[in-house]
Amino acid sequence: MAYNLKGRSFLTLKDFTAKEIRFLLDLSIKLKADKYAGIRSKNLEGKNIALIFEKPSTRTRAAFVVAAVDEGAHPEYLGKNDIQLGKKETVKDTARVLGRMFDGIEFRGFKHETVETLAKYAGVPVWNGLTDKYHPTQVLADFMTILEERGYLKGIKFAYVGDGRNNMANSLMIGASKMGMDFRIVSPEKLFPEKSLVKESEEFAKESGGKITITSDINKGVKGADVIYTDVWASMGEEDKIAERISLLKPYKVTEKLIEMTENDKVIFLHCLPSFHNNETELSKKYPEICEVEESVFEGKHSRVFDEAENRVHTIKAVMVATLGK
Repeated sequence: MAYNLKGRSFLTLKDFTAKEIRFLLDLSIKLKADKYAGIRSKNLEGKNIALIFEKPSTRTRAAFVVAAVDEGAHPEYLGKNDIQLGKKETVKDTARVLGRMFDGIEFRGFKHETVETLAKYAGVPVWNGLTDKYHPTQVLADFMTILEERGYLKGIKFAYVGDGRNNMANSLMIGASKMGMDFRIVSPEKLFPEKSLVKESEEFAKESGGKITITSDINKGVKGADVIYTDVWASMGEEDKIAERISLLKPYKVTEKLIEMTENDKVIFLHCLPSFHNNETELSKKYPEICEVEESVFEGKHSRVFDEAENRVHTIKAVMVATLGK
């Protein structure tokens, strides 16, 4: 069933029903199949799209550009030094200027309030490419990958292991509770998510038949899991907390042993990337213990991280087509 999402912004999955989320996922799958078949519908032909990046990115930037071009739009990258956002010009004023010139705006940055202000004043759809609170386009790619692997979402046992209060944990908890999953955050108590967000997600889970568990017990959290998910231990801008995070999260590293603890040979491993899974990056050479997942898991039979990364294109394309397309 199609849903009319025209003109709507995409800031957090809180704003969308389970049926609307499923519609976006089904559209993503269709658009992916179309691309593989060489079909270009040009749903965004003639549209101009602003891509605002306070934070650098590989997948989000590449996915928005490829998705826009595939559908006939012109994407314009606006880095933090290219425009006056929040420096010489207020976010409110920037929103009204860009909204007069562009048909849609993507924002990837720090404060969630910034993307909310853009959406309030731009007058065109605004899409959240990541803020300190939420990363909803990533969650769509994660759920699409699960659908491709398992064919369903309701009842999936999903264990997020690691920093339980970052934007990925927040967004996955919201999305999973909306879609009726058995969702667990497995984290040290010091890094549990905000209680208010847990309560809100529990309300979503009551409607969907889902379940939310927040635990520091690794065995309890991962047993029977269909999906093991992790993220880096220190997000961009938290470099000063690396030593503390290593101390807290070392027991929560995704290892072969942890995968075995699921007692599910068909469990899949997901990661939003970038990942520290070996000591080949500058940061992991400086902090050898920062790796949140073993190389053998990241490269092993359970890993679907590059399917998941590719799906950023198709899900972002679906969001833009649904909210701005023909």
